[in-house]
Amino acid sequence: MRRALLHLLVTMTLVAPAADAEPDRTHAAWSALLAKHVKLGDARGSASRVDYAGFARDRAALGAYLASLARVTPAEFAKLARADQMALLINAYNAATIELILTEYPRRASIKDYGSLFRSAWQKPFVRLLGETLTLDQIEHERLRGKRGYAEPRVHFAVNCASIGCPMLREEAYVGERLEAQLEEQTRRFLADRTRSRFDARSGLALSSIFKWYRGDFAGGDLARFLAPYAQELGATPQQLASSRVAFLDYDWRLNDAK
Repeated sequence: MRRALLHLLVTMTLVAPAADAEPDRTHAAWSALLAKHVKLGDARGSASRVDYAGFARDRAALGAYLASLARVTPAEFAKLARADQMALLINAYNAATIELILTEYPRRASIKDYGSLFRSAWQKPFVRLLGETLTLDQIEHERLRGKRGYAEPRVHFAVNCASIGCPMLREEAYVGERLEAQLEEQTRRFLADRTRSRFDARSGLALSSIFKWYRGDFAGGDLARFLAPYAQELGATPQQLASSRVAFLDYDWRLNDAK
């Protein structure tokens, strides 16, 4: 009897996860799904479409990844480096958005169709994260942008709202050790996409509505100052940007489906 109990205790020790196990900072499972189901739209890699039908076939794997994020406790999250925290939140937002789309795919033509008269798709509490059930809005506007946020404007080019007008869904997971380079590349990709942002010497600067909705996030509202390092992507010079009038483009809310 004693030997049987000892064997049971040893077995439980070997198979039970450690209570203080560190979250997977590589997000390898999410990267594998993205590499498989995100389709780059051009040679420059400035746009992408999503194979939602493929994600639907791999929905169990997507669910397992989201479940792994749900197991991260607030205490474990607090121990992560700033970049690892941001990467986890961005990945959670993007993966949860895919899961939301799959709940009614292919019956809906836009993420806006997933809402109701009383609350939008972004206000649905369905994301299990950090001991709570959060909405997409809470992840983006309270955790990433809000008072508990990171004051990082380039996050706007990393989160994807499943729409053609959105910044592209990246074809790999965000990871803390490369987050700076990933955010910078996402920003340059977005600004190089002429369907979302462009400059003309006669008509001026036409920008995505993201810059209108969240203007204060970009150099305190000084768009020319924020955009100056990316003038080449826009086809302008910093001087032209500083003196250009600005218009904002209509946002395309159609589903960014690869089909």
